[in-house]
Amino acid sequence: MPDTLKAQQVAHLTKGCAIYSDMGRVLFSIIEDTCGWHDPIGGHSTAATVRARFGERAYQHARNDFYRNTRDNFLTELAKWGLGLRDLSANINFFSKVRVERDGTMTFVPGHSKAGDFVELRAEMNVLTVLDTGQHPLDASRTYAPVPVHIAIRRIDPPAPNDLCRTSHPENARGFVNTERYFL
Repeated sequence: MPDTLKAQQVAHLTKGCAIYSDMGRVLFSIIEDTCGWHDPIGGHSTAATVRARFGERAYQHARNDFYRNTRDNFLTELAKWGLGLRDLSANINFFSKVRVERDGTMTFVPGHSKAGDFVELRAEMNVLTVLDTGQHPLDASRTYAPVPVHIAIRRIDPPAPNDLCRTSHPENARGFVNTERYFL
């Protein structure tokens, strides 16, 4: 995530942004976005943060209504591919807005997205994507309420030379070239 933000000199993601690997290659491009702001700096929930906010509700007692946390969910999915904690990278909190105040305080903006909002990503490389619908770690709501999402996967054409994601930031043009050279 540091390379994504540094290369584009941004602190949030939206249409026209690229999501970078640590090798300067473009993993994804955001080609459509009805929400306008996605948080790449707020992190994710852990067992401790979920327990502190919502209390304890273990699977052994609540079955499928137990309280999940994003970190454990990510690690469970990564383990299916032989990956673990060392492979866990910074996440993007899609549909979440976090402002960074002048004093460095991060403020979650409730109600930023609405039902029907969507983001369309174009995978520029072969990627493993792990998703979780848990609440943002800075969301002050005391009600445990993960929301459902709809995911669709389809083939689309590769980016043209005048593609918005390629041209929106000067570094993106180099990132796309770096990515294309990888596949030569």
